[in-house]
Amino acid sequence: MLALALVVVAGIGVTHLSRPHLRHFASLDAMLAAGAPFVLLGLLLGPGLRVLDGPTLRALAPLTALGIGWVGAAFGARLDWRLLRRVPPRAWGLGAALAATVFAVTGLAAWVLVRTVPPLAAAWHPTMPAVVTLAAAATISAGWAGPKLVRRTALFDTAFAAVAIAVTLPLSHPHGAVRGVALTLFASAGLAALFVWLARWRPDATHLGIEFLAVILLASGFGYAAGLSPFVLCALTTALMVHFSPQPRRVHALLAQWGPSIYVAFLIVAGALLRLPTVWLIPAALLLAVVRIGARWSSVRFGRIWPPVRALPPHFGLATVAPGAAGVALAAGFGLGYGDSGAVLTAVLAGVLLAEALGGPLRQLARGEPTPLTAAPPRAEVT
Repeated sequence: MLALALVVVAGIGVTHLSRPHLRHFASLDAMLAAGAPFVLLGLLLGPGLRVLDGPTLRALAPLTALGIGWVGAAFGARLDWRLLRRVPPRAWGLGAALAATVFAVTGLAAWVLVRTVPPLAAAWHPTMPAVVTLAAAATISAGWAGPKLVRRTALFDTAFAAVAIAVTLPLSHPHGAVRGVALTLFASAGLAALFVWLARWRPDATHLGIEFLAVILLASGFGYAAGLSPFVLCALTTALMVHFSPQPRRVHALLAQWGPSIYVAFLIVAGALLRLPTVWLIPAALLLAVVRIGARWSSVRFGRIWPPVRALPPHFGLATVAPGAAGVALAAGFGLGYGDSGAVLTAVLAGVLLAEALGGPLRQLARGEPTPLTAAPPRAEVT
C-alpha cells in the first residue's frame, strides 16, 4: 500500500510540474511529451531503488490493468458508429491493406530475429504471442491530430492491431478464441449497459466520474482475470457507451478529466516492469522500429499500382509513424497475461521512443514541407 501511494502521489505531482520548452531539440521534446520522464521514474523506483519489486508489482497488477484499459477506452471513445458508418467501404479496405502490410512485415522480422538470435528466443517467451504483440504494437498509429485522412488511417491501424490481439490471446488459452470472443462481447455489452443505465438514472448529474472509473476498472479487471485483453475489452465497452449514452460528450469529458493521472501512474509502473535480459534486446528493438517505418513508407510508395493507394501522397506512410500509448498498453497487457520478464515491453518502449524522436522530421517529409535552415523573418506588428 505504501508503494501504491508513492506511485499515485508521484504521478499526480509530476502532472503539475512545468517543463522547459527546448526549442532546438524537437526530438527530445517529442520524447518528453511521450512520457519518457515517467518511465525513467519507474526505472528508478523499480530496478534502481527496488521500491517497486516483484511482489509489489504483482500487487499493483490491477493498477496496470486499469492503465491498459484506460488507453483502450480512449481509443474506443473514437469508435462512434454514427461517424464510422460514413466511412466508405473502399476506405476500410485500403486501411486494412496498409495495416496488414505493416503487421506482416514487422511480425516476420520479429520471427526471424527470434529464430536467428537464441537470447531473444529466451527473452520473448512464449514465442508466437510475443511476436504477434510486437507486430500489433508496431501496427498501431497515434496520428489523432492532423488531417482527416491521417486520423482515419490511425483509426484503421489501431483497430486492426486490436483485432489481432483479441484473436491471438484467446487462442493461447485452452478454451480457444470462441470463448474469448464471446466473453468480450457479453462483458462489454453488460458493462456498457450498466453505465448507460446509471447515466439515464441520474440525468441531472453533470459528472459521472466515479461510475465511469468503476466501470473501466471492472472491465479491465475482468479482462485480466479471464485472460482477455483489457485494451480490447475497455475499447469495445467505451465504444458502446459513446453510442448508447444520452450524452456522448460526457464520456469524452470524463476521459480527459481522469486520463492524465491514470496514464502517468501507468507509465511509472511500466517503467518499473522494464527488464534487459540480454544486450541483443535494444538492437533488435531499434531494428524492428526501422523495419516498421520502412514498411509504412514502402507500402504506400510502391503500392501505387493499386488505384486507391495512387490517390495518397508518395510519403503518406510516414505521417503515422509513432505508435503512441496504445502500443505500450498492448505490450504491458502481454506481460500481465503471460508473466513476461519485461522484455517485450522494453522492446516496444524503445521503438516508441525512437519513433517519437523521428516523428517530427518524418511527418514534415510526409507533408512535403522542407525543414527550415534559417529562422523565419519577424512579422511586422500591427496595432
